[in-house]
Amino acid sequence: MTQKRLGTALKAVALTSSLAVSTFSFASTLTVSSPQDPGSWDPIDTFLVNWASVATNIYDGLTYRGPDLMLEPGLAIAWEELDNGKRIRFRLREEVVFHNGEPFNADSVKFTFDRLMGEEGRKGPQRSNYAAIERVEIIDDYTVDFHLNAADPVLLTKLAGYGAMIVPPQYIAEKGEEYFNAHPVGTGPFKLVSYQPKVGVKLEGFARHWGGAPKLSNLNYRFISEPSTAVAELQAGRVDMVIPPTIPIGMIPTIEGDQTLEIATSVSPTVYALRFNTRSGITADERVRKAMIYGVDRQAIIDSILGGQAAPIASFQSELSFGNDPEMKPLPYDPNKAQQLLKQAGVAPGSKIQIDIRGDNATFNEVAQAVASYLQLIGLNAIIKPYETNVLLNDIIPAGKTGAMFQQAWGGWTLDYDNTAYFMYHSGEKWNPYDSDAELDQMLESQRGLTDRSQREQILKSIANYTADRALELPLYNVNAIYGISKRVKNFTPVPDSRLRLSDVTVD
Repeated sequence: MTQKRLGTALKAVALTSSLAVSTFSFASTLTVSSPQDPGSWDPIDTFLVNWASVATNIYDGLTYRGPDLMLEPGLAIAWEELDNGKRIRFRLREEVVFHNGEPFNADSVKFTFDRLMGEEGRKGPQRSNYAAIERVEIIDDYTVDFHLNAADPVLLTKLAGYGAMIVPPQYIAEKGEEYFNAHPVGTGPFKLVSYQPKVGVKLEGFARHWGGAPKLSNLNYRFISEPSTAVAELQAGRVDMVIPPTIPIGMIPTIEGDQTLEIATSVSPTVYALRFNTRSGITADERVRKAMIYGVDRQAIIDSILGGQAAPIASFQSELSFGNDPEMKPLPYDPNKAQQLLKQAGVAPGSKIQIDIRGDNATFNEVAQAVASYLQLIGLNAIIKPYETNVLLNDIIPAGKTGAMFQQAWGGWTLDYDNTAYFMYHSGEKWNPYDSDAELDQMLESQRGLTDRSQREQILKSIANYTADRALELPLYNVNAIYGISKRVKNFTPVPDSRLRLSDVTVD
């Protein structure tokens, strides 16, 4: 961003802030149904989109990415890349306070990233996403330098979410890490009132927010995993919004048929796949994995179960992703080819395989049943094993305790394939419990420090093709983000990545 454009943007932000403060009046409550309790509100402990759906309102990052997917100032009002991209200087916003009254300044930024890159960050899944950060240097109270061990072309976007959310050093020092997990404090437009695990979160508008007070007095989230219950609560007026991925395709007509409700959709980065255990069992054989891909008619699943609200994918990324190769085509549905490959691999007819899924996603349950039926047709006996979501994600997959296939949904919220590919395919990563490929590791590492956009894109495309050739997963589809909303809700924009910032929303 040029200094001229940045200056114009900052004037606009200042004007908006002053108007918002001068016209501030808490007037309404919005209740949102979310399908999952993330279990921790600490930014470094999570990767879940349902964490971001709530916490984007509690925390701020140095940068911010809005519904238009454009990057803009957050807690940093300006930045400058120095030393060939290996140092970034941030000028910080002044007169910002955390919800507990603690001042935001350069110390807050250094503490946040020292913590993220230190022992505390090592416990969570976010640390490797920011591996380029070597250290943060305080220049003065409102200027910091990020020293990088290598240029990271996606870092400014990463600073807009998840692990990079700025946290209060004094509060954490006084209360401790465990307390912070359940009682988060940030600088965002809403502050926590109460959190009841498995039940919900209550927030209230923060009048001292640097962007101006939100238009809502209260923002409540209820954790409702059962889709039919969530839709019934929406119809009854006890919730005002149901967010992805709750609403099954089959319930869209029910919502559209209610004159008080409406459906809002957005193209989404979220992709679904059934990933393979490549280490043991029959799926350790690449021929078997490819046979299973050939054996499933994914377009038929999209048409019959997803009502056209999705598109087939050739690699584990959406068309929004930087690194997506539009020339790649999914393997076609070819059951004869599938049976030939299984025979070549010596797989006995009727061999059993287990498919592990999240039990609270009704739509994907239908998809899994369809996949199992297709696999039955090529001679495999697929057994579906549902898990509570947090158990599957925290205990089963990272420990390498899955069956032959396991459900993986990924948002790739940076809209950059690195954010997906590195976590899914690099040796030793949490979401890659089975595979280790030195050539693939080298490819993944080689693109991370490149500032040449074209060169980096070509490597990312090569990674997509390489992983597809190895059949590391059965890529299914890219699904739209589907929101069910009361018509009482105004000024809501459905966002592609589920990072809901609800400052400007009102409820009649």
